[in-house]
Amino acid sequence: MTGQVVTRFAPSPTGYLHIGGARTALFNWLYARGRGGKFLLRIEDTDRERSTPEATEAILQGMQWLGLDHDGEVVSQFNGAARHAEVAQQLLSEGKAYKCFATQEEIAAFRDQARAEGKSTLYHSPWRDADEATHPDAPYVIRIKAPREGTTVIRDQVQGDVTIRNDQLDDMILLRSDGTPVYMLAVVVDDHDMGVTHVIRGDDHLNNAARQMMIYTAMGWDLPVYAHIPLIHGADGKKLSKRHGALGAQEYQAMGYPAAGMRNYLARLGWSHGDDEFFTDAQAKEWFDLNGIGKSPARFDTKKLENICGQHMAVADDAALLQETLEYMAAAGLPALNDAQTVLLRAALYCLKDRAKTFPDLLEKAHFAVTSRPIDVEAKAAKNLDSVSRGILTELTPQLQNASWTREGLEAVMNSFAEAKEIKFGKMAGPLRAALAGRAATPSVFDMMLVLGRDETLARLTDAADNDTGE
Repeated sequence: MTGQVVTRFAPSPTGYLHIGGARTALFNWLYARGRGGKFLLRIEDTDRERSTPEATEAILQGMQWLGLDHDGEVVSQFNGAARHAEVAQQLLSEGKAYKCFATQEEIAAFRDQARAEGKSTLYHSPWRDADEATHPDAPYVIRIKAPREGTTVIRDQVQGDVTIRNDQLDDMILLRSDGTPVYMLAVVVDDHDMGVTHVIRGDDHLNNAARQMMIYTAMGWDLPVYAHIPLIHGADGKKLSKRHGALGAQEYQAMGYPAAGMRNYLARLGWSHGDDEFFTDAQAKEWFDLNGIGKSPARFDTKKLENICGQHMAVADDAALLQETLEYMAAAGLPALNDAQTVLLRAALYCLKDRAKTFPDLLEKAHFAVTSRPIDVEAKAAKNLDSVSRGILTELTPQLQNASWTREGLEAVMNSFAEAKEIKFGKMAGPLRAALAGRAATPSVFDMMLVLGRDETLARLTDAADNDTGE
């Protein structure tokens, strides 16, 4: 296929952006972006009873969090109903579709009889070749004339050639009796009118392709390239569902996974480029191709997701990481940081990000920077603030008053103090962690002191020395 690549993501707004849908969107985005093409977004809101503005907003927010930007305006399928009906009328006028006056009761009776006789329940309308003079003045649907002989071959980039006997295809309804178009018609017309060249979607749509191809063929339109990707399963091998935990993209944001890590993991879920596990967006766009997608369902593995996310956090730009941390806190409903806390968190990122896998993990390690005096000391840390330890802090604090506030300067003072007191630095580390962070597990004492600065460090040490929090 020559010309510009155009892909689309076309979710139904009946709920959140499912993680499987997010991966479908990602694959379409990567394929288009890697080829200088267009990635379009269409909301398939023809089901008016189930479609909601809230669901549409959830989809848009989920894609925004994942960083999957689309070209042009968001297309509403419902708004194209007149155009969809126009195509059905054209097929009718060309004799490629027909008016069917069969009632629901007649169709049900036909199927009941077919089942009783052990025959196919595929409905063959008596109106397909009926003389127009015999048409009653009654409601009707418009059905396409499906081919009755031969086969239809779906040339799929993932599944290979899939052959379907044409006698297994029904005369699909295009327009309902109230004049509204069906979803199957709307999808084809929209894809054609939007110039979509590649339809990359879940393999649960594979059977739809043969029926949709009838419309392309009848209208004389070029077929898109099809790529039907396997669904995502849980760790137990069963189709991903609520029993496996979080499902919506925004839930993963609220759980604290960085977007870059999620993109990397979802790209790797069902697609591979050699043995590469960790890669950047730029690499993914360059490498992604349809022939790298496997036929088997991928299994969602939270531990692998966390591992990939940790690697992305470690290499993230500090300013961007700070911004995403604040966005995570908002998504999770956590209290916002004040300006002073934000400044300290930004300063602390260098010593936090290479050991965190998620934003809750990062914030736990950053506790010393985002807490404020008086420091609330947890029970485990309080054991390191007995009278002896508080005495050490009392003597150490004046030594730090005039120290050069660099890692080398602080290490020199600490080592000199420990040598003079004939104690190991480890004996000082516990009380210092408790005094500076109120925790037993923290980043390096020196990193905390450098981030907090001289005045805040000395104030926290003085507080701890003066308060009897030990046992």
